[in-house]
Amino acid sequence: MPTPTPRHRSQRAGLIEHDGTHDSALVILDMISCWNFPDAPALRQQALRVAPRIARLKQRCLAARVPVIYANDNSGQWRSDFKFVVDQSLEAGGPGSDITRQLEPGPEDYFVLKPKHSAFFATPLEILLDHLRTKRLIIAGVAGDQCVLHTAADARMRDFEVVIPFDCIASLTPARNARAVAYLGDVLTLKVPASSALRLARPARARA
Repeated sequence: MPTPTPRHRSQRAGLIEHDGTHDSALVILDMISCWNFPDAPALRQQALRVAPRIARLKQRCLAARVPVIYANDNSGQWRSDFKFVVDQSLEAGGPGSDITRQLEPGPEDYFVLKPKHSAFFATPLEILLDHLRTKRLIIAGVAGDQCVLHTAADARMRDFEVVIPFDCIASLTPARNARAVAYLGDVLTLKVPASSALRLARPARARA
């Protein structure tokens, strides 16, 4: 099946000021956690490995005025909010809180809480991205072969350009992550560059 040519994405009118200097957004998936689910210790270890790279990518995005969005599991706690999730992770201590401290959200960041794997499923993410005039979605976080994969596939179906820095995602094992990166690149035909090679300032003709 031939690779479809991306079409111009029809977007809603923005509710916030847009300065026209970017058309990208960074989505950080499930890195804020208490890590109290099955297989959490193994995944947390892999998340610790990529957290510094995601933190550096986030700082580059902030410097380039690229919006940062946290998409996080609500862990079935329907009376919680994102601040509660962050505070709970910090108070839990240990390696999980170290990850949260490295990636702690700031007042300029956005967030959505998600009930399932994809950050698009039953969340306002698509509406937020349209208000931000997003055309290119940069995805980082865990797990590469689950939430990252499902979110990337959903973004592609919505005609976003999707970029997944291979060194900013992690899965339960390095082998599983390598398979996920191969699938994202070879099957979904998404860009999977090193985060250091990712250009955040888009040429004017690419934004037109």
